[in-house]
Amino acid sequence: MARILIVGGGCPGRSLAAELVQAGHAVRISTRSERGREAIERAGAECWIGAPSRLATLRGALEGVTVACWLLGRARGELGQLRELHAARLEAFMRLVIDTTVRGVVYEARSATMAPEILAAGEQIVRAAAELNSIPAAVVMADPADDGAWLGDARRAIASLLGS
Repeated sequence: MARILIVGGGCPGRSLAAELVQAGHAVRISTRSERGREAIERAGAECWIGAPSRLATLRGALEGVTVACWLLGRARGELGQLRELHAARLEAFMRLVIDTTVRGVVYEARSATMAPEILAAGEQIVRAAAELNSIPAAVVMADPADDGAWLGDARRAIASLLGS
């Protein structure tokens, strides 16, 4: 059993959480406000109020986590905010992860709505930080429009980091 943090707790993140909980893992999902709590808890996950745009709110969410998932490929917002989530915020998150129990990071690098270069830059940040700090990383590349393929890819990414 592992504790898994999912940053990006929309429908795909909650579906993934439900499967992980059923497999015996403890899952924590971050959400920006209380509005998401009920759906997260219905999936069997622990709800953490915190926003990737305000990383201090996620610091405590990393406690006891084995795998951290940055699943923000489907995030919505202004272009500048989205670039920030996959650049400076992601880079700072990777620095936060270094001094924790996290032993693997999953990054969602494909989106139906976001420019590919934004996610490619984010993937480079994750891979560089992972290599520098000897933290394994896995990337979810499945088409986000295909829920089944996306879930399978996300499950495989987590399993690869857990060694199963």
